Amino acid sequence: MKKDSPGAKVIYARYFLPTLTDLAMRNRELSRLRAQWIARARGEVLEIGIGSGLNLPYYSSEVRHIYGIDPSAELQRLARKRLHSVAVPVDFLLQSAGQPVPLPEESIDTVVVTWALCSIEDPARALLQARRVLKPAGQLIFIEHGRAPEAGVRRWQSRLTPAWKHIAGGCHLDRKVDDLIAGAGFQIAELSTSYLSGPRLLTFMYRGIANRGPSAPVDCGEAAGRRPG
Repeated sequence: MKKDSPGAKVIYARYFLPTLTDLAMRNRELSRLRAQWIARARGEVLEIGIGSGLNLPYYSSEVRHIYGIDPSAELQRLARKRLHSVAVPVDFLLQSAGQPVPLPEESIDTVVVTWALCSIEDPARALLQARRVLKPAGQLIFIEHGRAPEAGVRRWQSRLTPAWKHIAGGCHLDRKVDDLIAGAGFQIAELSTSYLSGPRLLTFMYRGIANRGPSAPVDCGEAAGRRPG
């Protein structure tokens, strides 16, 4: 039997999905959360899943440099169009968040991750990489959607995730964000959870601040020790 051509899936994922994602993430409620939390970033910043750069206008003058990781060249192309909205240097790293981050250990003041842990293939590994490069006094700022508190909503999130992730860029509806962050060794200092408007399967939000936590041996792959040029 002839196998289905992957061409249509590749075209959708490479060209249509980035534009759809950019449009979907521009709504007023998400912009309000960005304004509230991204402004708390400072110093050297690593943004995991920088996507189309929608966070860029919300960084304050307390930020000196931004490193943005994303595996999508098309999303990074959209992000580059928004560089005029930020007054600090931005370096883009075209890679998966789970790959070794080419930054020295304990070199980053703030790690930012927004609406990305749902779609990263191995979020635990990505968080370990983030913790490796974070300074001991650094902070992780997170805004994510994930597993809802009600059993009925959780059941539907688990049922629909296998299909949903194929049309939504790998997005999992049912990841418990605070457990993922704590499991990587971070200590959550602030955590707010609530629903936004819209379908409950998609809109239960976790946002907060986590500290690096005490040092502990972690297996996060080969650590690259040089900043990108």
